[in-house]
Amino acid sequence: MISTIRTKEIIYAIRRLMQASEHYTKELNKTYNVSAAQLNCLIALYENGPLSPSQIARHVMVNSSTITGIIDRLEKKGLVQRLRVSHDRRLITVELTHNGKLLAENAPPPIQHKIIDGLKRLPPEEIDEIALTLKKLIDMLDVQDMDVT
Repeated sequence: MISTIRTKEIIYAIRRLMQASEHYTKELNKTYNVSAAQLNCLIALYENGPLSPSQIARHVMVNSSTITGIIDRLEKKGLVQRLRVSHDRRLITVELTHNGKLLAENAPPPIQHKIIDGLKRLPPEEIDEIALTLKKLIDMLDVQDMDVT
């Protein structure tokens, strides 16, 4: 039999994680006028140089169709620019503008960096346990193919 107290603790913990993510995103929007997904895109470009949209999508772990909207918004803000580097007009790369580079250098690290730093302090068996448990939650919610932005 499932413990009602444990169930409530799990749901509360998930809510706290969601709230932390929402708080981080609100602070980013308020202070830097970018979303977490946009900042992740800027950091990928800052760390790797100019990339194609599909390469950016792989770095930030979203679908290629999602990255197009992120790049559009960053371009409107003057933080990135699209460059055609081939005779084939369909092939483009995206690079940071001066303002995009400044933002990537000065914005707080993405929230996942805090998680990575915390995981580094745990023994490997605890990391494995967390990974397996989170996978079980994902399976329960049937969100494996959902695009994370």
